[in-house]
Amino acid sequence: MTSDENTVFVGNTKPTMNYVLAVITQFNRGTNEVAIKARGRAISRAVDVAEITRQRFLSDVVVKSIEIGTEQIESERGQSNVSAMTITLKK
Repeated sequence: MTSDENTVFVGNTKPTMNYVLAVITQFNRGTNEVAIKARGRAISRAVDVAEITRQRFLSDVVVKSIEIGTEQIESERGQSNVSAMTITLKK
C-alpha cells in the first residue's frame, strides 16, 4: 500500500497536466508506487492522468491495481454517497 506522500489527489480545479506532473515527480524521486485518488466527477480526470502518464511520459509504468468504492460525504444538504476510485501505478 502506498503512503499519503505517494498519493496524488485529483480534483476538478487544476488542469490535468498538473496532476500528471505530480505523478511523474513522485516517480522521479525514487518512489516505486504512486496512488491516484479521485471522487465523483474527478474520476474521469484521474483515468486521464494515469493514461497520459503511462503512454506519453513513463512507458515502464504499469497499472498495479484499480479500486472502486463509495464514500459518504456530509454536506449542507445532509449525507450523500459519492463514488471513489484509486488507481495505483507501479514502476
